[in-house]
Amino acid sequence: MVTAIVLLKVQRQKIQETAARLADIKGFTEVFSVSGNYDLVALARVATNDQLSELITNELASFDTIEATETMLAFKAYSSHDLESMFGVGF
Repeated sequence: MVTAIVLLKVQRQKIQETAARLADIKGFTEVFSVSGNYDLVALARVATNDQLSELITNELASFDTIEATETMLAFKAYSSHDLESMFGVGF
């Protein structure tokens, strides 16, 4: 599994629209709106580097609302917490 963290600067009036579109793309598992120097953070999880390349270079290129990106490749995950069970209501 290849995991990447993609930081995105997006046109201000298009942040929600862009986040929703990204979340619908296979390979992006989570999209967050965030504070700071970037508007969105997307987590990409794919099987191969070639799939990551396709996702980052081709899929993101189709968005005219994205002004800039920075992609970080994750080498190793250090957390195995089940966030759903930690924050779930428990019904």
